[in-house]
Amino acid sequence: MADDVVVGKEVWKIFGSGETEVAALRGVDVTIGRGEMVAIVGPSGCGKTTFLNCFSGLDDITRGSVHLEGADLAAMDDRKRSDYRARRVGFVFQSYNLLPILTAEENVALPLLITGVGGDEARERSRQLLTELGLGERLTRRPSELSGGQQQRVSLARALVGKPAIVWADEPTGNLDEKGTRQVTELLRQLNRDYHQTIVVVTHDPTVAASCDRTLRMEDGRFVA
Repeated sequence: MADDVVVGKEVWKIFGSGETEVAALRGVDVTIGRGEMVAIVGPSGCGKTTFLNCFSGLDDITRGSVHLEGADLAAMDDRKRSDYRARRVGFVFQSYNLLPILTAEENVALPLLITGVGGDEARERSRQLLTELGLGERLTRRPSELSGGQQQRVSLARALVGKPAIVWADEPTGNLDEKGTRQVTELLRQLNRDYHQTIVVVTHDPTVAASCDRTLRMEDGRFVA
């Protein structure tokens, strides 16, 4: 359908060969619509992070097909796929992955600069989004001067500033305490509603999963009922 952001059909990801072959994804079929907030849950080692890597274009699949906004990831060479990720995909990680020598404003502006947005516009968009996320008084602070929850807000702003088709969040509350987890979970839900932002969250936290529109459970490389 035209409003489907993610469509995967019979997706396999196999590591190794012969006796060392391991199937991390085993014929995954999935469709995620625009504006959905979806949780991916399951035990450690079941394939959740491999799913994120393959369906976001960070890693190749072994067979099957993955389409983002109708674009076939397998049909793109590395350069085109990297360009597509930079323009249309946002990432939020458990470890924040902020550059320690840059301020909050500079960390958020960076992906815009990489895609060719002018410096003044990149800084203005960065300041505006960080202010909307409650960090207007922390624009010039470096990551070491921010709490874990504040760093994750900067990470969210960086993922959203390019107005991506989809944001992939890998254990975004994994390093946060209960208060920080609640704040980031509420913020993800707010961003989903206010911006009609498609968000896929890989999580072990049942409270995060409960905040999503639906939950997909993965076991042994497959989604199960």
